Amino acid sequence: MMAQTKVSIDRISGFLQEEELQEDATIVLPRGMSKVAIEIKDGEFCWDPSSSRPTLSGIQMKVENGMRVAVCGTVGSGKSSFLSCILGEIPKISGEVRVCGTAAYVSQSAWIQSGNIEENVLFGSPMDKAKYKSVINACTLKKDFELFSHGDQTIIGDRGINLSGGQKQRVQLARALYQNADIYLLDDPFSAVDAHTSSELFKEYIMTALASKTVVFVTHQVEFLPTADLILVLKEGRIIQAGKYDELLQAGTDFETLVSAHHEAIESMDIPTHSSEDSDENLQLDGKKILKKKSDLAGNSIDNLAKEVQDGASASDTKAIREKKKAKRRKNQLVQEEERVKGRVSMKVYLSYMAAAYKGLLVPLIVLAQTLFQFLQIASNWWMAWANPQTDGDQAKVTPMVLLVVYMALAFGSSWFIFMRAVLVATFGLAAAQKLFINMLRSVFRAPMSFFDSTPAGRILNRVSIDQSVVDLDIPFRLGGFASTTIQLVGIVGVMTKVTWQVLLFVIPMAVACLWMQKYYMASSRELVRIVSIQKSPVINLFGESIAGAATIRGFGQEKRFMKRNLYLLDCFSRPFFCSLAAIEWLCLRMELLSTFVFAFCMILLVSFPQGSIDPSMAGLAVTYGLNLNARLSRWILSFCKLENKIISIERIYQYSQIPSEASSVIENSRPPSLWPEHGTIELHDLKVRYAENLPVVLYGVTCAFPGGKKIGIVGRTGSGKSTLIQALFRLIEPAGGKIIIDNIDISTIGLHDLRSRLGIIPQDPTLFEGTIRDNLDPLEEHSDHEIWEALDKSQLGDIVREKDQKLDAPVLENGDNWSVGQRQLVSLGRALLKQARILVLDEATASVDTATDNLIQKIIRTEFMNCTVCTIAHRIPTVIDSDFVLVLSDGRVAEFDTPAHLLEDKSSMFLKLVTEYSSRSSGIPDF
Repeated sequence: MMAQTKVSIDRISGFLQEEELQEDATIVLPRGMSKVAIEIKDGEFCWDPSSSRPTLSGIQMKVENGMRVAVCGTVGSGKSSFLSCILGEIPKISGEVRVCGTAAYVSQSAWIQSGNIEENVLFGSPMDKAKYKSVINACTLKKDFELFSHGDQTIIGDRGINLSGGQKQRVQLARALYQNADIYLLDDPFSAVDAHTSSELFKEYIMTALASKTVVFVTHQVEFLPTADLILVLKEGRIIQAGKYDELLQAGTDFETLVSAHHEAIESMDIPTHSSEDSDENLQLDGKKILKKKSDLAGNSIDNLAKEVQDGASASDTKAIREKKKAKRRKNQLVQEEERVKGRVSMKVYLSYMAAAYKGLLVPLIVLAQTLFQFLQIASNWWMAWANPQTDGDQAKVTPMVLLVVYMALAFGSSWFIFMRAVLVATFGLAAAQKLFINMLRSVFRAPMSFFDSTPAGRILNRVSIDQSVVDLDIPFRLGGFASTTIQLVGIVGVMTKVTWQVLLFVIPMAVACLWMQKYYMASSRELVRIVSIQKSPVINLFGESIAGAATIRGFGQEKRFMKRNLYLLDCFSRPFFCSLAAIEWLCLRMELLSTFVFAFCMILLVSFPQGSIDPSMAGLAVTYGLNLNARLSRWILSFCKLENKIISIERIYQYSQIPSEASSVIENSRPPSLWPEHGTIELHDLKVRYAENLPVVLYGVTCAFPGGKKIGIVGRTGSGKSTLIQALFRLIEPAGGKIIIDNIDISTIGLHDLRSRLGIIPQDPTLFEGTIRDNLDPLEEHSDHEIWEALDKSQLGDIVREKDQKLDAPVLENGDNWSVGQRQLVSLGRALLKQARILVLDEATASVDTATDNLIQKIIRTEFMNCTVCTIAHRIPTVIDSDFVLVLSDGRVAEFDTPAHLLEDKSSMFLKLVTEYSSRSSGIPDF
């Protein structure tokens, strides 16, 4: 206990001594005090103050009230860090930062709280329905709310798991807009949405809703730059160019390179711009001409979201379908209240725990050791009472030496058995705790994605940390203590029955009264302990969310509200915890009073016996054991109560050990060939998918075939089923009907490891693990340093890693926080290049990189994966239009599937309208 206390104090002390944010990093002036909204003088900033190379240096900037400032640059140039220096999040080495007025911040990686959408938008502000409605319209969220079964009351899962990337970003934007701040700092908010939505969002949000506000926005989308009053071009942490759009174009250099990459792609496609009044005849495009003149350069964001309402569908039919869907889902929210067992703890829980260690073989040994200890304890006391003379005149029954030797032998024997019991209990507890933890861990790791979608991280952490700690340190000794007390109680009752059986006339009624009080107490205490366990989860969850969203919380000035919320949740936890402690004191008081009264009556009974009717030594033994009987009976009841309260932790762990798991990792009698998939052919046959049995189908009979070695572009509006299709391909979601066949093998017939290990993916939200660059690129150590460097060079990260002191062993913090989002995506590309899977999925893999870098990456993908099947979900239209086939999804159905040439020749094609809309928006300066 002392060692644990010392370790805990040291950890807390270390945390409290960590360097805090500089209070003078940003000087905040009251609203209206200055005409200058943001001013930075000679700013130099660095995330790691000990580093010799600052993150940002030589920053000089002045932004007046009402200006729109665009920030652009290549991957890792310091754009996000630039916004952080305005917020005061990055340590300041030198210089001065002044901000006049309140600020609102929208991060590049969307931060969404658990709760419903409305709570995320309001973010602690009071509801103003008119204002709320205008904010929702400005953020183009109205249509999304109509698709949700509970509208804006839909519960968002952990980290916004049940929202698409674009929806999460728009909820963030709505949160910022509702605060009515003076300054808006937006970190690449349009990369997660399609071209149509981003264009509408830019017009309604930045150009209209924020027309009178000061806006600083980071973007890779060149078409929005002409509207900015000031454009800042960053490179290697410095502002290398600053000015208006036309001025920077004339100056050339880096800015011209960024813009040229965009315009070359648009011009090379030779797609004319059409007004909304154009007829179908005016929308004709020469598809072959487009493909022929398509350059290898990637353009700007593509609209990978097709229009929601299909031509010819009546409004009434659409509404009827939507209402029918709502009716089915109205009672189903993704995140439910944490389950809580009620009533007595099942005997199955006790038996399962005892069987967890060595199949229960240690339990009888523990009982035997405790029984022998108790027997020898009683024997030693009985020996002393029997062997000692009753009076001074009586002759001793044995010699003093025999008396001492026998007593010492009995004492040594009892000591040995109690030592063995302690060793056995510790061994049992360790083995059982390990078995329970491994089973729970295996169950959680094997759980389907739907479990993580509906279960906040705080609940999982609560069980694997706090409940597991109880199992590790508390339950074995409480169980051993209960067994010890039980055997002692049986031994004491045996002695009392032999010496003065009359005492049982008082003890039996006392035992009945104690059992009644125990039953009365446990009915409340058991539920209180369960409530306490559940109330810990929100505290842990809020703590995790607050850490993840610290920059946003501080940016909005919401620290006090979150502190108040944290204290409220602590109160919610403390109330039942205090009641639980009070309840056990209630039981202790009554049992101690009852024990005292019973012991007093027993003593009166012994004194009332006629002289000579009882051996004095045996009377003394009876008094000793009578006193022990009262104490042991009370302790036995308390021990059982505390054990049952603690055993609830095992009950909760067993719940997470019985989570329905995914399919088997390996099916021995159904393993694919070692070279599978050899061709990469993917066939979808009447594929139907739903996220849970009680939820509606989201993919309706998708049927198509992707030829092996071809490039497939997948487009469609939000909610059309693109990501669901990819999840079904990896069997993250099991089909409700139909099947997926890869190279003549039904993927449902093989193990998940055999399937997933043969596929590759570059996700939109890349994941980096704490460790090094080498660990993240080659976790299984299958590749040489030369191969890793080659992959880094191809993914445009080689030079960046070479600049690090440790090269391939450069550290990666948790979640890759010391690398930009764009760099994390490039690391994911490096993984894919090393793996060289026959089938590769790109899920908006370059959404967070600049156009020039994307151009190079697309070239590399087309070269390195020339003979692979590549399925691409992308916002960049040159990538999709260059595909061999394009799949257009709409409302979970296949709207179109053909070559780009054929789709572009079809006047009624949704893909044609998609391309035309993109070209119209991206050509020239947008008319806002």
